[in-house]
Amino acid sequence: MGRDARRAAVRALDALARSDEWRDRADAGHGLAAFAEMPEAVGPLLRLVAGDTLVTRHTVQSLLRRMDGAGMSVVASAMAVADARHGDWIHTAVLDVFGIHATDRDEALRVCEGLTRDADARVAEGARRPAEDLARIDPVLHPVRRGEEG
Repeated sequence: MGRDARRAAVRALDALARSDEWRDRADAGHGLAAFAEMPEAVGPLLRLVAGDTLVTRHTVQSLLRRMDGAGMSVVASAMAVADARHGDWIHTAVLDVFGIHATDRDEALRVCEGLTRDADARVAEGARRPAEDLARIDPVLHPVRRGEEG
């Protein structure tokens, strides 16, 4: 039942993503991000990221907080086709999620750099800008190195 239940959840969230209410669409983006590894979730996620900018930011934050290639791949695909306004909101979401912990930023940069070599040209192209954004972030918290403790 697991795979069928997951497909049903994606279908329900896709229906919510088509709502006229921005709150519904933002909730759908958050929920769909949990299913980003499923091909049937990618289309609805990309539609949400290309929609109104608050939903863009919220959905991208949820995708990035997965801290994995599936979420970053959807963000990279969205970035490849984003207009300047949506690109700015994607950039803002990257800063929101990765501006605190250096270890999270470093891992995201490794994932993003790997995606720049993806077989899907749209993912590869789209991953370049978040990789550049990540490389410029100076997070607030860095790991304590041996000998530097308080």
